[in-house]
Amino acid sequence: MLLFPFADYWWFYAGFTLFVLAVLALDLGVFHRKAHEVSFKEASLWTAVWIGLAFVFNYLFYLYAQYRFSTHERYLAIPGFDPEVQAKTTALEFLTGFIVEKSLAIDNIFVFAVVFAYFGVPKIYQHRVLFWGILGALVFRAIFIAMGSVLMRYEWVVMFFGGLLILTGIKMFSPVPSRRTSIRIF
Repeated sequence: MLLFPFADYWWFYAGFTLFVLAVLALDLGVFHRKAHEVSFKEASLWTAVWIGLAFVFNYLFYLYAQYRFSTHERYLAIPGFDPEVQAKTTALEFLTGFIVEKSLAIDNIFVFAVVFAYFGVPKIYQHRVLFWGILGALVFRAIFIAMGSVLMRYEWVVMFFGGLLILTGIKMFSPVPSRRTSIRIF
C-alpha cells in the first residue's frame, strides 16, 4: 500500500516541483547573476545551506507524516500499524535517499573536473555551465522516467530489453577481444 499516493498528493508533488524550480531560478538569477570564480569557502557555504535545507525538509516531512498517519482512518485500521514508527521510517527513507544521492554526486565532481579541463571552461563560467548541465539532466531524467513508466506497461518491452541485457552480458565474456562490444566501440 502506498502511504502517499500520487492521486491524493498531486498538489504536493506540483508544489515541490515549483519550489525546486524557484530555488534553481534564485541560484542562477539572484545569487550567481554575475559570473565569478566560486571559492572553496563559498562552495562550502552553499553546500551547507542546501544540505541544511534538506534536513529541514526531512524534519517537516517527519512531522507531517506523524500527523497524517495518526489521523488517517485507513492507516489506523491496519493491524499492527504504529503511526510513530511509520513516520520515523518514512523520514528515514527520505534521509537515506538524500545521503545516497549526495554520495553519488561526489563522484560526479571528478567527472565535471575532467570535462571542464578537457573543454577549457574558465573558472568564472563553471558554475553557469554546471547549472545548465544539471538542469538539462533533470529535464532528461524526467522525460526518461516518464517514457520508462509508459513502456513498462507493455510486457514485450521488458522482455526485449531483458534479452538485450543478457545478450550484451554474454558478449562481454567473449574470449576474443575484437568481438567484445566494449572494445569495438572504441
